[in-house]
Amino acid sequence: MENAKKQSKFRAFLDRKGITLSPKVYFVDAMSAMALGLFASLLMGTIFGTIADLIPEGNVVREYFDLLSGAGGAVGAMIGVAIAYSLKAPPLVMFSAGVVGMFGNALGTTVIFEGVEKSVSAGPLGAFVCVLVAVEVGKIVSKTTKVDILVTPATTLGVGGLVGMLLCPACAYLMYWLGYFVNYATEIQPFFMGIIISVVVGIVLTLPISSAALCAMIGITGLAGGAATVGCCAQMVGFAAISFRENRWGGVVAQGLGTSMLQMGNIVKNPKIWIPPTLAAAITGPLSTCLFKLECTGVSAGMGTCGLVGPIGIITDMKDENLVAALLGILILCIVLPAALSLLFSEIMRKLGWIKDGDLSLDL
Repeated sequence: MENAKKQSKFRAFLDRKGITLSPKVYFVDAMSAMALGLFASLLMGTIFGTIADLIPEGNVVREYFDLLSGAGGAVGAMIGVAIAYSLKAPPLVMFSAGVVGMFGNALGTTVIFEGVEKSVSAGPLGAFVCVLVAVEVGKIVSKTTKVDILVTPATTLGVGGLVGMLLCPACAYLMYWLGYFVNYATEIQPFFMGIIISVVVGIVLTLPISSAALCAMIGITGLAGGAATVGCCAQMVGFAAISFRENRWGGVVAQGLGTSMLQMGNIVKNPKIWIPPTLAAAITGPLSTCLFKLECTGVSAGMGTCGLVGPIGIITDMKDENLVAALLGILILCIVLPAALSLLFSEIMRKLGWIKDGDLSLDL
């Protein structure tokens, strides 16, 4: 009885402080917000930088886009603010979280590979971990003293710094070798890794988890990044195509340029509707790694056709190597084949009765 009272008081305290101990809050909501922070800084900086490279030097327009490309330097701070916002942090905690995200993103360790020392940072994962802990502790102390303006930011920054020093070296080490493994394995086994990466990252895109944040965390690049991109495109374009009879052009825009996550409610009701775009991803992935050799880096690889960020990322990475192959690969692997293959598989499944009219309907 006494235990129950203590638990009840503890829950009431957490509720009062706006703290929800939930995996969904921390690993779905916070990670989705983190992707928005990445989008507003690193991704937009990359896009503006790509535009700047296409403009001759000594031009005021070039200088303008060069200036905007500096947005990428604010990635850690933007992750911090975005996560704090998703956790409904008070203003002082939120602003402090920007600083925590900045040094969480920068802290790291040194790895030795083939006799060469290399400094690596914890990146988005380091920012994510530091900010999560710092924000929740900051919320606990927020508005509990008469000198809140000093106590709250000092606590938030102090806790974030401590977590960063303790965990960021391990995060940096883990992400470096995980990214190295994925990228290297794709180089030596492009066919099988093309299938695995395309399918897995595409599935993550449709789940209420951020595929963009995942790709940024592991530092995916090269052929692996290309496979991730076409896998995401297969889900978005595939669902847009197979649900056209139910959702018409509104569904094409919402899913093809927005997110296939809109179909999660329908997937829960009938998981079989997920098969066509996933099979399409399994086919386009190895075509990307073995035939078209598409390349993409980081957050862009996990965006698919959302705002055409994935295709733009491929163009950014390949513009100096083979732009024609990049454009052809984008047209075939990111748009035409995902739509055609998904439609083919879905029509077969409709004839088998596995997918019925209305199964893919969205309330748009």
